[in-house]
Amino acid sequence: MTPLPLDGVKVVETATLFAGPLAAAFLGDFGADVVKVEHPRRPDPARGHGPGKDGIGLWWKVLARNKRTVTLDLSHPEGASVLRRLLAGADVLVENFRPGTLERWGLGPADLHAVNPGLVVARVTGFGQSGPYARRPGFGTLAEAMSGFAAATGEPDGPPTLPPFGLADSVAALAAAYAVMLALRAREMTGRGQVVDLAIIEPIMAMLGPQITWYDQLGYVQPRLGNRSSNNAPRNAYRCADGAWVAVSTSAQSIAERVVRLVGRPELVAEPWFGSGAGRAAHADELDGAVAAWVGARTRAQVVAAFEGAAAAVAPVYDVRDVLDDPQFRARGTAVTVPDDDLGPLRMQNVPFQLSATPGRIRHAGRHHGQDTDAVLGALGLSPAEIAALRSAGAV
Repeated sequence: MTPLPLDGVKVVETATLFAGPLAAAFLGDFGADVVKVEHPRRPDPARGHGPGKDGIGLWWKVLARNKRTVTLDLSHPEGASVLRRLLAGADVLVENFRPGTLERWGLGPADLHAVNPGLVVARVTGFGQSGPYARRPGFGTLAEAMSGFAAATGEPDGPPTLPPFGLADSVAALAAAYAVMLALRAREMTGRGQVVDLAIIEPIMAMLGPQITWYDQLGYVQPRLGNRSSNNAPRNAYRCADGAWVAVSTSAQSIAERVVRLVGRPELVAEPWFGSGAGRAAHADELDGAVAAWVGARTRAQVVAAFEGAAAAVAPVYDVRDVLDDPQFRARGTAVTVPDDDLGPLRMQNVPFQLSATPGRIRHAGRHHGQDTDAVLGALGLSPAEIAALRSAGAV
């Protein structure tokens, strides 16, 4: 099969739950050999998150794809010693312990760089390694709340709204994988590894656009607008005659003109306020009323066909069933069938982008707790008797 761009890169992941493990999964998607380290008696809690089948967590199958799994108690001196041996030949460590924890076990970056100067240590925590909140437990929900995302999300007269999935963790995972690649590139130039200090709260804040600059220069605080935008209109989700929904966006002036002509209100184009996105946003009630009435008299299929015919921007609001049935996603292989020893073939999202010459791939789904311990430790030179002794001592 086609070699992958990260073939030969060795990643050790000692993280739990979502941001750190997903970052390692993204690296594994493109060929990195990822060894997932879990506590012998306290597996990653992500194994039990969300719906399961036959006692097997399905989220885990996605999150731990392309990884080998081993068990080590890093607080045990012998377990820490095995990790040092593992990292001596590794390129990347991804960890998300609270700041100071690895240092207490003799596994901090200074200790590890003494063993392997080229190691990239990616530290993924809620609030980062510095500052007054560094030692607080941090999860994606807290980042969604404190970044400004929740305050700007939801209906104007409703509460701040949190996403029903790990948004901040996922954004942080992409940022962490990107940061690791930058650190590996820097190592090619300097010969030395470095520490990636990633606070989960910061990447999602970076995704929120110019909120800080708006406030700094204008004192403007972005309000909750529901599905509307302060930058253009019509922009909303509209219900069709068959109960389905569509989303309409008119960021470009030409698209806005096409939409109002399509819905039978061409005279609006001549209004002085219609010539700018902000002007249209100030008249969102009138524009939404026109679009909603037109959409509400037609099925989703009719609406989408008419918008496409008018070269106006529309999208059906999908749930997962629609996603799997859509011809665009099928053509691109956006969902892929993955072999699994427990469940047989199962479908999940494919890798998040395509490379023309060295495309990533999902080779297998998440594996059992400690499934590869003996093989990985044996490759380090430990004999079966030594591995058995470590297991008896509780280090493995």
